[in-house]
Amino acid sequence: MPKSELIAALTPELTAIRRDFHRHPELLFDVHRTAGIVADKLKAWGVDEVVTGIGQTGVVGVIKGKRQGSGKVIGLRADMDALPIHEETNLEHRSTVPGKMHACGHDGHTTMLLGAAKYLAETRDFDGTAVVIFQPAEEGGGGAKVMCDEGLMERFGVQEVYGLHNKPGMAIGQFCIRKGPLMAAADRFLIKIEGKGGHAAAPHDTKDPVVAACQLVTALQTVASRNADPLDSVVVSATAINAGEAFNVIPQTVEIKGSVRTLTPAMRDLAQKRILEIADGLAKAFDLKCEVDYDRGYPVTFNHAGQTDFVTSATRNVFGKDAIDTEIPPVMGSEDFSFMLEERPGAYIFMGNGDSAGLHHPAYEFNDAAIPVGVTYWASLVEIAMPQRAA
Repeated sequence: MPKSELIAALTPELTAIRRDFHRHPELLFDVHRTAGIVADKLKAWGVDEVVTGIGQTGVVGVIKGKRQGSGKVIGLRADMDALPIHEETNLEHRSTVPGKMHACGHDGHTTMLLGAAKYLAETRDFDGTAVVIFQPAEEGGGGAKVMCDEGLMERFGVQEVYGLHNKPGMAIGQFCIRKGPLMAAADRFLIKIEGKGGHAAAPHDTKDPVVAACQLVTALQTVASRNADPLDSVVVSATAINAGEAFNVIPQTVEIKGSVRTLTPAMRDLAQKRILEIADGLAKAFDLKCEVDYDRGYPVTFNHAGQTDFVTSATRNVFGKDAIDTEIPPVMGSEDFSFMLEERPGAYIFMGNGDSAGLHHPAYEFNDAAIPVGVTYWASLVEIAMPQRAA
């Protein structure tokens, strides 16, 4: 039976699985139900080896092709966790857990990779080994790093690794990718300013941290406008200021929280350096104390050139020469697949989700019409990367 017919035959079952995942969203590493279903399906479908508990709740499946002459091993990764968002849809399969929903399509990502695993385990029309990786805690928990730190790549001999994400607003069957930086590094800062509180009617008897904090937020914008090369990308956003409670009291302390996004290691270093210097300098100017807690989060999602060329060629071969755009600009959002790309060469691609609400929106819904497209993409990637040759 041709690949398209085999995958079409799988689609109703996969759609039911995807909607079940959607009804039962789980957060971060607490994806025990989802991971249990994934492991059970992989075992039932004849995957050669199924390992659970990597990265706390991650699941890895190993599928060997009919031949092992190439010695090649490639990893395919999907994320399993949902978001702490209250769903605002009237779907029959809407979330049954208040305050949790699959608002980023990870239910679809998991389902598509499951479908590919079933197809590959049945056909095995490739020379090498496919490693399917189901990861927890992409949404802020760094599950990819935890899995890598536990020896994921070494344990399973992964040589290259690939990931994908759905993209609202792009047609089903369309893809986009770029070499180099695809998504930004995501860092965050917490600045604590301590002064001397007092009566609002006597500011001269205080050391007002609120005035200093307001000027600091403005000064931080010079990282982008006066420190960075205009051709480089950097975002410094102060997202929360917490200080005081009363109308007539100048508080003792102020806290400023914020996010920093960059696309290169050099700009990441510069942004951190200047934020620390600006905060320290402004505190001294106002005769205040200042502490900065700067936390580096997900690194830049960097697509390796050779693997991006391979993905582009394979996608055009399967879906048509106009199915993929390779000139998209970088995205300032972040993705913890970046940790896997630091471990092994690979590429991350976006695939169309059709006309849906945006990611992380309470009305978002993964488009089930994308399921066979994603399964076909994953399966084809394996077969093209490790072609079966006559003995």
